[in-house]
Amino acid sequence: MAPSKPYRIIISGGGTGGHIYPAIAIADALRHLHPDTEILFVGAQGRMEMQKVPEAGYKIEGLWISGLQRHLTLDNLAFPLKVISSVARATKLVKNFKPHAVVGVGGYASGPLVFAATRQGVPALLQEQNGYAGLTNKLLARYVQKICVAYPGLEAYFPAQKLVFTGNPVRRDILEARHLKAQGLKHFGLRPERKTLLIIGGSLGARTLNKSIQKGLDQLLEQGVQVIWQTGKFYYDTLYEATKHQQGELLRIMPFIKEMPLAYGAADVVISRAGALSISELCLAAKPSILVPSPNVAEDHQTKNARNLVQEGAALLVRDAQAPEELVPEALRLLQDAAQQQELSRNISRLARPQAAEHIANEILGLIK
Repeated sequence: MAPSKPYRIIISGGGTGGHIYPAIAIADALRHLHPDTEILFVGAQGRMEMQKVPEAGYKIEGLWISGLQRHLTLDNLAFPLKVISSVARATKLVKNFKPHAVVGVGGYASGPLVFAATRQGVPALLQEQNGYAGLTNKLLARYVQKICVAYPGLEAYFPAQKLVFTGNPVRRDILEARHLKAQGLKHFGLRPERKTLLIIGGSLGARTLNKSIQKGLDQLLEQGVQVIWQTGKFYYDTLYEATKHQQGELLRIMPFIKEMPLAYGAADVVISRAGALSISELCLAAKPSILVPSPNVAEDHQTKNARNLVQEGAALLVRDAQAPEELVPEALRLLQDAAQQQELSRNISRLARPQAAEHIANEILGLIK
């Protein structure tokens, strides 16, 4: 017999927007299905989830946990102590909150929490965003009942009988981007008769994208292209100072874009990294895109993500190493090719999975007995 409502769910993980925003989308879907659901997030102290989750309206607790560095550091020496401390704290959180189920979305905090919960008999589900399984999820797979994935072929990393193909959960408001052209242009103070280019390198920024856009910015502005440029917080101050002489009615430069549906709505073409979350949003927004995969990720999984779209005629790809020379010229070419924009938009929209968050939420509720 299912427990009496309200349901209590813990969602754990984070570290980057690619983990945090899918987690928030899952929480929103659970609340949409059962508005009285009690949800607790568990993240890593000092990581971005400690800010972004409360901004989304959810409570979060932090664990003293971090990843292993590739070279010898004091953090590495403290890692065993952090694991022991985090498992103890997670165990206490589970005992006090008494969840009906827990969800791990990857990231440092997911490991201790899911491990502690499953040791107490709490049913658990993992959500893997990429076509390459993260280390935390691979380690936790043996303890959970279900693993929701966004790409085929994950049987190489997880037990096949546990896999559920759901796609990646994305905020529901991204679905509205296709209808927000006029509203998006007005929000950013841009003109409808001009072409608009959106550059998004992730919440922390992307060095190659920023360097490439900075190098070709004069060329873009001379062609009358309107630019919405999310630099990431680490690069914003430097780039803002460097582009002061270029700032005007054509350039909107900012560290982070909170109003992403409006930004997608305003854009004719998007330049983006090829993380799983970015691709899922581009599919829902149905935007013609140029993907520049980051080479600094496990198993080069962003290149694999991008190639999947290129093979479907759903996006263009520029290699990271070639971006400083090729990215802006390719963007200018695509901005002038309305037929290819329409083709890319049509093909990428076919890959969208708008019900992913609801599908995962139902899988979570299905674990509760």
